[in-house]
Amino acid sequence: MDFPSELKYTEEHEWIRIEENNVAVIGITEFAQSELGDIVFVEVETVDEELEANAVFGTIEAVKTVSDLFLPVNGKVIEFNEKLEDEPELVNSDPYGDGWIIKMEIEDMEAVEALLDSDTYKNQVGQ
Repeated sequence: MDFPSELKYTEEHEWIRIEENNVAVIGITEFAQSELGDIVFVEVETVDEELEANAVFGTIEAVKTVSDLFLPVNGKVIEFNEKLEDEPELVNSDPYGDGWIIKMEIEDMEAVEALLDSDTYKNQVGQ
């Protein structure tokens, strides 16, 4: 299983990658997608909304369950990965690449540093 060291992680199995100008990309981890199974639908109706850390920003539906998606830090959801509308399975096949879920503007960059690093997350999920 892959745990890229350049990412930060949450206990709820989301990852965050900082781009430029306080913009971050958010998705779910390889571990999370493997636990969920085949992803059939991703719904995000919070674009243009300001949300607090740990707020639900969307849902992800697999064959066997539906799970909430939690925002790792405070900020504004600015984009949904529209590829997922036609190809939700990208979350399974490329969770850290084409399977990203949202982009957001981060309110407090220091909050990102407080998230889990790859080794801590890896230990948390028992890998």
